Amino acid sequence: MKTWIKVTAVALIAFAAPAMGQERLALGATNAQSSHYAYFAALAKIINETYPDKYQASVVETGATVDNLKRMARGQLDVGLITTSALFHANNGIKTFDGNQIASPLLWAYSLAPQNVIVRRDAGVNSLGELAGTRFGPGQRGSSTEATSQEVLSLFGVEPEWVRGSNGELAAAIKDNRAIGFIKSAVGTRFDALTTDIATFTPVQVLPVPEDKIAMIREELPELSIVDMPGGEMENSGPYQTWGFMIGVSARPDMPEALAYDMVKAVMEDDVEQVTAFPAMEGANLAELTLAYATSPLHPGAIRWFEENGYEVPDRLQPGS
Repeated sequence: MKTWIKVTAVALIAFAAPAMGQERLALGATNAQSSHYAYFAALAKIINETYPDKYQASVVETGATVDNLKRMARGQLDVGLITTSALFHANNGIKTFDGNQIASPLLWAYSLAPQNVIVRRDAGVNSLGELAGTRFGPGQRGSSTEATSQEVLSLFGVEPEWVRGSNGELAAAIKDNRAIGFIKSAVGTRFDALTTDIATFTPVQVLPVPEDKIAMIREELPELSIVDMPGGEMENSGPYQTWGFMIGVSARPDMPEALAYDMVKAVMEDDVEQVTAFPAMEGANLAELTLAYATSPLHPGAIRWFEENGYEVPDRLQPGS
């Protein structure tokens, strides 16, 4: 019996070990309940199936963007989930990363997150300035949405009476009229499932960002993107603009060009796994999204893939910019 156990244990270790010459890759995601964790699981599958003799990728559950960037700086992760706004802060050593610059180059972005300013229609609030003094949620506690919302409204000189909580708690507060609204990431250019649920029985509307405020964002918060939204009946709005950021994948500061190129190539050529894991990507062109909305330099390996495939990489995304 002891001999059988010993042999079995050795066999299991051999099965779990990477094949000769394979490089282990650690992909930092977020909590395992998130749809973005599922995206990173798909990413690991794509890499492993595209390069079975070259890489062995696995997903690591983490605290998301800031945690991933710090772990990449320590060499504990090879790539990690990021928001383009937080990546900008890390690359420039500002705000959360003041005095702790992390030169993590972007590989690609995969999900646009426009930030909708949503209020109950019966609140009588029809402009951003009218949010001052109202009970209003900045977004889920601890999220990039919360941090960005506070920064943007502070830039505009607007100070609501902030209501804090999880997305579920904020949604309940809006339904019960304990808060007039909140700021919530859209999915692409439409309401996310939570906001749609609220709107089913509590009519809401989106407050657009006027042109003069758009100019302030461009000038003072260059880490953010400006997104054109179509509006619609549920939004109670025609076409409007708002701020946003991308969710994407960046690399450890010392990642070799060949590895970055291989990863970008595998992801850009996949048309099944990513959409299956993260349906919001249906119909998206990752290359075009990345070049349109990224705010930090791309990895040289990523740039090589983009240029080989006919894309022009703007100066703002070149290394050293």
